[in-house]
Amino acid sequence: MTERSVSIETGDVVPAYPYLWLWQSQRGEEEGRKSRPVCVAIASQGADGLTHLALLAITGTAPRADQLAVEIPPLEIRRIGLSEFKQAWIIVSEYNYDILERSFSLEPPASKLPKLSQKFLKAVLRAFRPTLAAAQTRVDRL
Repeated sequence: MTERSVSIETGDVVPAYPYLWLWQSQRGEEEGRKSRPVCVAIASQGADGLTHLALLAITGTAPRADQLAVEIPPLEIRRIGLSEFKQAWIIVSEYNYDILERSFSLEPPASKLPKLSQKFLKAVLRAFRPTLAAAQTRVDRL
């Protein structure tokens, strides 16, 4: 296997990931029903040398009343290459936890991924912070 020099970083947008919604996980499902873009809210190198990821779903459907989301501004939508969406949101009330090097759904990218602007990423992370502290909002994908 060839070592790739491009890694996944906080703020990257992965164009296709089989995101498993919390409600699907609670029903016993183990795989997302469709691939969707996700925002890498956290990418950190663990003591184990592996890349631990917190992934947030990006959707073109307005959030439900029980979901917290940050609307993506139109310019940001275009900048990250999601122009197929007229409107889009990053759901911050739940997340998928995955480890890049052990993932069945992710591979190290062959080229640089689109990235949220620093200003918008800060707004997303600020909205996501309370969710990160609540263990029941995490869906393990290991």
